[in-house]
Parts: sequence; structure tokens; C-alpha cells
Amino acid sequence: MRTHFLGGVDEVGRLGMVLEGKRTTLLFDYGMAPRDPPEYPHPAPDVEALLLSHSHLDHSGMVPLVAGKQGCPVVGTSLTRSMSDLLAYDSMKVARLEGYPQPFKREDIAAMNAQWDERHYGDVRESGEFDVRFHSAGHIPGSTMFEVDDGSTRLLFTGDINLIDTHLVAKAEPVRCDVLAIEATYSGREHPDRKQTEEQLLDAVDGVIAQGGKVVLPCFAVGRTQEIMCVLAQQGYDVWVDGMGKQVVQMMLDDNRYLKDKREMQKALEACNLVKNPAQRERAVKGDVLITTSGMLEGGPALYYLSQLKDDEKSAVFFTGYQVPGSGGRSLLDTGGLDLGRGKHEAVRCEIRSFDFSGHAGHSEIVEFAKRCKPEHVVLYHSDDRTMLAQALSEFAKVHTPKALEEIDFQ
Repeated sequence: MRTHFLGGVDEVGRLGMVLEGKRTTLLFDYGMAPRDPPEYPHPAPDVEALLLSHSHLDHSGMVPLVAGKQGCPVVGTSLTRSMSDLLAYDSMKVARLEGYPQPFKREDIAAMNAQWDERHYGDVRESGEFDVRFHSAGHIPGSTMFEVDDGSTRLLFTGDINLIDTHLVAKAEPVRCDVLAIEATYSGREHPDRKQTEEQLLDAVDGVIAQGGKVVLPCFAVGRTQEIMCVLAQQGYDVWVDGMGKQVVQMMLDDNRYLKDKREMQKALEACNLVKNPAQRERAVKGDVLITTSGMLEGGPALYYLSQLKDDEKSAVFFTGYQVPGSGGRSLLDTGGLDLGRGKHEAVRCEIRSFDFSGHAGHSEIVEFAKRCKPEHVVLYHSDDRTMLAQALSEFAKVHTPKALEEIDFQ
């Protein structure tokens, strides 16, 4: 059993891991880094199947290209399929609007859907010499960890993993394995208590509304929009939801076996107003709270709302997700302004704050999870600095921090 990565090891974005046996090659995830311009992983080899952990673009973004080119099965949950389809078409739209080359064709997305091999948690799929079992990753609804067994070595690929319960999904549980391939996004960093973070956000929203302001919450369409809807649902605010996250809410409710509590999501949806046309967008800007894409202010309705509220010192922009360097959100945090789509840097006089609602496990959570998996080898990926986590895990396992294309043999 050997592995090498096509991207996403010493960086966050464009993840892809190749697993090779004696006669079978599998690919786990194949994403893009939605930067300016987008960055893509190394070319994929011919594979027996592509196993997709979840739909976020840094994991799913280039799956259509492999599906269309190779005609191989794409394996994942039904909810991952529907959300990946939505994001794939959006990627083509963004490329067209930004003037980038199209990453794939519509025919490739159709191939991904036609070749989808739907699996659920607990299922076992025979893939050549490998038996693959599916487990919840606790990251977003439908996200999956893959347990791969060739009869002598058992590998667990976690994808992105969350180790606390959220409003949407229950935390991931350890799986006994010989090789643990696990994300290291928060190597050396911890998350604050989630309940306290929710209370801090609600207190901050209360304060803004009390002084007559509006709150813009830029949120990722998949996972974060729905989580924040649940947090705000019972507070009595006039909440409006805009952008692609609206469609994702319905997808999650339609395929609700991946939700921890479908009733909570349904109640959250009923407590919010959905922006469906330009007239409603004008009404929404007069509401209390605006949950809207894009989560990093790289386009989407969020820029419209900011253009309307940018000079209102009583209003606020509250981030709930990481803002990558080079994004509009990072510019706003660092400089107090950004390009609102008019080709110039504009100051935003609203209050600006960040709240940690990460869907990734923190440092100590990863260490504890790894201990309970009892691996001989740990492979760290999905981080620009794996040093501190590698040091902690080396106390009980052999730790690998490969570079892209670097092969690791576990025999």
C-alpha cells in the first residue's frame, strides 16, 4: 500500500491523495484552490475509482475533470453528489465572469453525475483488492471518512474532520487503523468553546441591532450558512438569507438522513426570509441580519449589501469563517476596505469582527482522535505548517509530512 498527494499537503486547497495497491489505484478527493487565479492539483493518474469525502471546492472542485476524462466511478454520499454538482456549475460561472479558462466542461459534470456510485455510512465497497468502508467525518452533512483495507493494512482517510457536535452533524468517531491520513489545518491552534462563540456572536448582533444597525454575515454556502441559520433561528431577528446557501438548505432537507436533527434545520428555515429576486434584496437590506455568500467576499450578494451599508458606522460585518490571504474578506480585515466590484478599493466604516465557527478539528482534538485510532503511521496533509502537530503525534506513531508527489510505502 503506497500513497502520494497531487496537492493539498503543505497547503490548504486542491487536495488529492492517490492510494496504490498491487493492482488497484484509487484517488481520494480532487479539489481546486479558488484563488485569483484558481490553482489546480497535479494531473491524476488512471484510477479504478475516485472517492469524494465532501463537496467543498478544495476537495471536489476538479472531480468532473477526472470523471469526464476517465469515465471512472465517483464514490460518495447522495448529498455530496447534489452539492458537488451545484458547486461545479458555479465554478464554471465564476470562471466565465472572472475571465479564467474553464476548468472543465458541462459534459464532464454530466459524467460525474452519471458515474456516481452512491454510498451511505456503514456501507462497504469492493474496489479491486481494497474493501472501503464509509464513516461520517462530522465536517458537513454527507461528509465521509474512508476506511480502506487490503487484508493486511488498514488505512483511514479522514478528509476534513470535525470532532465536536454542531447544529448540523454529530462529531466523527475514531476508527482503528494502521495508517491514519488526517488533515492538519489547525496544527498548533485550538478553537474556543463553540457554545461560548455562539453566545458572543448573539451578544454582538444584539448590540448592533440595538443601536439601529444591520449585520452582514458573509458565509460559505455549504455548511456555514445553514449552521448560522440554526444559531440565529430562535432569537427573533429579522433574518434574510441570500446566495447559493438557500439551495443547499433545501438539498439538506431533501436528503435529511445526513442532518443531526432535521427538525432544527426546518425550524431555522421557517424563521428566516429567503431572498429570491431583486425586490426582496432591497427589502433584505432593511432587515436586521443578512446571511449571504460569498463567505470570503469574492463576489456574490455580500458585495451588494456591503455597498449599501459601507458608510454606516452603526452596522457590522461579522465573519464566521477563515479569510484566506488575497481574498476580499482578508483585505477587509487587514485594511478596512476592499473592491466592491467597481474596480477600486473602497473603505468600509462598519464594525468588523471575526468569530470562530470552524468545521475543522483543533490541535488537541486531532491528537486525541489519533491516539484512539491507534495507528502505526500518521500522514498529515491540508496545512501550511504541520510542525507542531507532527511533534505531538510522533510520541506514539511514525509521522509523515510529505510534499506533493512524494511517495510513502507502508509495506
